[in-house]
Amino acid sequence: MTIILMRHGKPDHHVGGRINAQALADWCEAYDLALVSDLPPERSIHIARQAAVVVCSPLPRARSSLVQLGLHPQEIDDLFSEVAIPLLRSERVHLPTPVWLTLLRLLWLCGYAGETESLRHARRRASQAADKLIEHSQRGTVLLLGHGIMNKMIARELRKRGWQAEKHASSRHWSSAIYHRPFI
Repeated sequence: MTIILMRHGKPDHHVGGRINAQALADWCEAYDLALVSDLPPERSIHIARQAAVVVCSPLPRARSSLVQLGLHPQEIDDLFSEVAIPLLRSERVHLPTPVWLTLLRLLWLCGYAGETESLRHARRRASQAADKLIEHSQRGTVLLLGHGIMNKMIARELRKRGWQAEKHASSRHWSSAIYHRPFI
């Protein structure tokens, strides 16, 4: 039994310049609506086509990545959605978008969630997602077309359950992590 965790392709959404927190909220909303702008590499196509069961996040960048791979999901579930960036309420501070994203993700890892999902809740959701993927794997190789942070959290849950990594997750677009069932 094998579970493949693949990150979506590059979203058709530019990074932008220096913005304030409200503009970042607008940027995040547009990012969540973006489709992918690139084609998958041959390696990703080859890996994805091994799947007997295909599941994905409902976010457009994940669903359009499946279209680029020529695959159709058997299941689309919010359980596999990316963890949202917590936002701040500040009109004064203007930072480059990548700095905002890094800073807010670090704050989230340190416990600040604002009005978004907490780290504790995201870990619980990743555990549920891992359970669901393991259940699907009884029907054959599973492909999850998902997102960077959530895929890494799911990978951690799989490792806690004894699944062995053939290939670890990367944060690059179209990257994949491949896990095999533990041999007991």
